[in-house]
Amino acid sequence: METTQTPSAGTSEAQQRMVTLFDTLAPNVGFTPSCLDGVKFMRANRPMPRMPVLYEPSIVIVCQGRKRGYLADKTYLYDAQQYLVLSVPLPFECETEASVEEPFLGISVRVDLTVVAELLMALNETLGTTHTEPRGIYSTPLDPIMSNAVQRLLEALASPLDARILAPAIMREICYRVLTGEQGDAIRAALTHQQHFGRIAKALRRIHSDYRGELDVDTLAREAGMSLAVFHAQFKGVTATSPMQYVKTTRLHHARLLMVQDGLNAGAAAARVGYESASQFSREFKRLFGLSPVDEVKRMRAVFDTPPTPTSQRAVIQAEKYVTAV
Repeated sequence: METTQTPSAGTSEAQQRMVTLFDTLAPNVGFTPSCLDGVKFMRANRPMPRMPVLYEPSIVIVCQGRKRGYLADKTYLYDAQQYLVLSVPLPFECETEASVEEPFLGISVRVDLTVVAELLMALNETLGTTHTEPRGIYSTPLDPIMSNAVQRLLEALASPLDARILAPAIMREICYRVLTGEQGDAIRAALTHQQHFGRIAKALRRIHSDYRGELDVDTLAREAGMSLAVFHAQFKGVTATSPMQYVKTTRLHHARLLMVQDGLNAGAAAARVGYESASQFSREFKRLFGLSPVDEVKRMRAVFDTPPTPTSQRAVIQAEKYVTAV
């Protein structure tokens, strides 16, 4: 379903240009992968109620519309004036403001740890030690410098040659801007295992790489170099949930993705993400999402107007990188 629109009179010239570029790059409702790995677009033409989501480490920039994220007792607003940075993969809840006349238009830039590591080496002499315990999620004002970089990224992605030659450097620039901003401490700590936060970030990466297998808290705590009590407390401080609840939530989000995008039935999706009992999977799925697997898949497809698309095994693996269900 293609949609174009005229930006409202209150938007800036830069924002109007980004909205126009969006109509070329991502005219359809739902997720649209860009030609640059790690960058994807999202369009919604209707409001979406508060629902569970799982974001990978990413920078989320909104060109139009508004989202609110909820983690524990905190609310994070991200719109055309503020962008969201997640330094670790986090399950939380969000709601979306959008309409046919003014769709929600968002860009997600995955935090590439290889790029971040290279930048940190270059910045090593100018950035000091992290002194405060960082957070997993930040909502930050979108200043003119970052806004300009985002517009240039969209311009580059609209041209196949520019996308290949220029877009990776602009994506690197956006990561640099984040690293040198207030969120930089969190991403640095997550990568270098500084403080308790960095050790929890390592555990979260372990969970996301091995969520299909057997995971237990004792092993995760031992690998993090913490006592069981400290690990539990620090883990909940970062994610607002317990370690095993986080594992369960991660599995359920991946299962929903497999059902919505790849057309797997509940039993097949449950087995794929590590559940041995289909009935247990269905109970826990409904507890998290509020609907049975069948009804949730119907709801998600209605929201995004997208039927399941058969995919190759390689495409399934790529799709699992996109653990957001925005």
